[in-house]
Amino acid sequence: MGSLDGRVVLITGAGRGIGREEALFFAAEGAKVVVNDPGVAVDGTGGDAGVAAEVVEEITAGGGQAVASTDSVADWDGARRMVETALRSFGDLHVVVNNAAITRNTGLTDLSEQDFDDVLAVKLKGTFAVTHWAARHWRDRFQAGVRADRAVVNTASGSGLLNPLPAQVSYAASNAGVAALTTVAALELGRYGVRVNCVSPSMARTRLTRGVPGMSQEGPATSFDPLHPAAVAPVAAYLAGPACPLTGQVLSVRGGTVSVNHGWSLAGHIHKDGLWSVAELAEQVKELPMDDPFDKLAQALSGALGTTGRAELQEMINSLLDQGPASVMRGEPDR
Repeated sequence: MGSLDGRVVLITGAGRGIGREEALFFAAEGAKVVVNDPGVAVDGTGGDAGVAAEVVEEITAGGGQAVASTDSVADWDGARRMVETALRSFGDLHVVVNNAAITRNTGLTDLSEQDFDDVLAVKLKGTFAVTHWAARHWRDRFQAGVRADRAVVNTASGSGLLNPLPAQVSYAASNAGVAALTTVAALELGRYGVRVNCVSPSMARTRLTRGVPGMSQEGPATSFDPLHPAAVAPVAAYLAGPACPLTGQVLSVRGGTVSVNHGWSLAGHIHKDGLWSVAELAEQVKELPMDDPFDKLAQALSGALGTTGRAELQEMINSLLDQGPASVMRGEPDR
């Protein structure tokens, strides 16, 4: 008996990387899986229907049940169609795992409007679109008297929540938006028996992180590889299972470490009974505990770079941004 026996699961971006590992793991746990992936490159261009088909073939060869979907999550009607694929193929839908993402790693001054819009269209709008159509089905089923545990597992990233990575303005913004969407959707959809949570992988070796310092080298074949994208799958499966009580939570995953995020929490305050003057603020704000983004970046990359000074870190940032659209953090398809 698997933890997901009988569950019908739609996983977006399931052709490669984290999504592929989730699809394989969920199927091994007994789920019937809709493998959604249009087979695009890291930047969202192109397309290859064979990417999703290969994962389906791997699942069915192992005795599991899966069907392919090649619609784009950024297409409003495409998001509806992938939900309909689950219903038509397996008769129901219990879980949505929103994993699809693209990236255009370019500094803010060089990032085009289209590049920014495209990243948000897949990551943020896509998460909303698929969840919207699934939630409408679940609402209708609930109002018809059908009671079942339903779950949404969104995917954010350390980039946007914890790690202020340069050249990732659009990617960070979309991931932060996904985390915010998660908490609001959990409050809205609970009345229909739907739980909404989020996993936030950090330092996972995928196409999107190819070229990041310390990420290119494959881990040991005979022991646990903390950078392998498979590390995320059990956490996502736990959140997708009917026995999970959590909703509205964002869990960071880094290798074998799972941490809970508390979002933008208040860390201190100053107060005056009246209107502040600029001079008063200049004096009092110094007493507030502040996070330095340079320190946060150094801490986030410590596993790859070791300790580094502010000057060295700034040099690394400058080098990254000077490469423009052909950033070292922008990978190519790994087919």
